[in-house]
Amino acid sequence: MIEMREITKSFGDNKVLRGVNLAVQSGEVVVLIGPSGSGKSTMLRLLAQLEHPDSGHIAINGKALADPKQAAQLRGHVGMVFQQFNLFPHLTARRNITLALRKVLGMDAGAADARAHEALDRVGLTEKADAYPIQLSGGQQQRVAIARALAMEPTVMLFDEVTSALDPELVGEVVAVMRDLAQSGMTMLVVTHEMRFAREAADRVVFFDAGVIVEEGPPQEIFAAPRHERTRQFLQSVLAV
Repeated sequence: MIEMREITKSFGDNKVLRGVNLAVQSGEVVVLIGPSGSGKSTMLRLLAQLEHPDSGHIAINGKALADPKQAAQLRGHVGMVFQQFNLFPHLTARRNITLALRKVLGMDAGAADARAHEALDRVGLTEKADAYPIQLSGGQQQRVAIARALAMEPTVMLFDEVTSALDPELVGEVVAVMRDLAQSGMTMLVVTHEMRFAREAADRVVFFDAGVIVEEGPPQEIFAAPRHERTRQFLQSVLAV
């Protein structure tokens, strides 16, 4: 599904990614963990074509992002949810979802509304279809953002610290939606500090540090018996909180 080979990326003098290699199979849930600034979010932004690598090869479904025609075709295949909800405050939950369906996919109003209803049902918010963002909790707003991405029917979903801006008591409802998506067979790359989600939902955990992949493997191996000292140090610090 996803192939990234020898990816490098710098912002000025800051080398964020240093020759990263990562492959993700269809239906696999890969959780990226590591300290802030280690390159995890940049990996997702490259896949979403919000940034472009300095060097290396990225392909989705065998199509290279370096090819402009293929890259344009692939944009709709990748859905991304951010730490901030990025909802339009003047639009209801339903209209936040239907806007892209109509403007990008060219769907008529009826078809867009039906797809929005399905997406909201998938995240458990059909009763909030006509609510404005200000009328929703942070967790509900994030679930609308997930529904908006799902409505585009992507083949890959990217989640970038989607619970970081939430009050602790609201994290569970968003994680539950992500867990349901994982169980449904959605291909997912997730950057998170929610170690419980990584333990329970990931097929593979990838530990980043200083722009490189230090270690990767099944969650039971990474959490119970990490091979590298840097991985052990990181896990001890986050699990002790």
